[in-house]
Amino acid sequence: YSLTDKNMMSRTTSFIGLQNFIDLFKDRTFRSTLWQTLEFTLLLIPSNLLLTLGLAALLKDKFKGCGFFRTAVFTPVVTSVVVWGVLWRYIFQTDNGLINSMLQIFGITGPQWLMNVKLAIPISVFVTLVKGLGMNMVIFIGAMLDVPPEYYEAADLDGATKWQQFWKITIPNIAPSIFLVLIMTTIGSLKVFGQVKNLTNGGPGTASYVMVFYIYEMAFRSYKFGYASAISVVLFLMI
Repeated sequence: YSLTDKNMMSRTTSFIGLQNFIDLFKDRTFRSTLWQTLEFTLLLIPSNLLLTLGLAALLKDKFKGCGFFRTAVFTPVVTSVVVWGVLWRYIFQTDNGLINSMLQIFGITGPQWLMNVKLAIPISVFVTLVKGLGMNMVIFIGAMLDVPPEYYEAADLDGATKWQQFWKITIPNIAPSIFLVLIMTTIGSLKVFGQVKNLTNGGPGTASYVMVFYIYEMAFRSYKFGYASAISVVLFLMI
């Protein structure tokens, strides 16, 4: 389909070779969408990795209330993407949103969170980050619990601090899990859709367009299946 001009409105299909790809890289919206997708990925990956490693280190040992905190962090993972996106859209609303309503108590006028071009992608990253923390945390907890305790006992005898133990023992031993999480998070961030659709709907303007959202717009709003398929091929090659 990426080599055709398939249009669902006219129900016509004809072979046009690489014309869709030529048009694609002349398309300003596609170029901005590509950059915004990369920006989303570059913001999400390090923040996700740092937070999930930290949470796993804090919650891997059993203590009173440990189960509650693990459940609280993991619950968003099993929450519907649609429900999660709509919930945060109401939280970030300009007039009656939870955040701005709380700021008004202190006499502060909150910004137009979802209508700010500079905030659209960072807010989408934040909402995606909070939703996905639990899964990666569980992977890291499992990996950390597999590290032989003898290593830490030997490090204690040598006078190593907890921070040194984390960097010299924990990180090297869970490296395969870190690699797995990096791959999963990268793929997930490149193909993000639900959060953006339900939170900002690509707005304001095209400020939060990401690859899958643009594919959706071209295929199911403009009915340009050939063009949407060309974007899909580019996304596939990126992943």
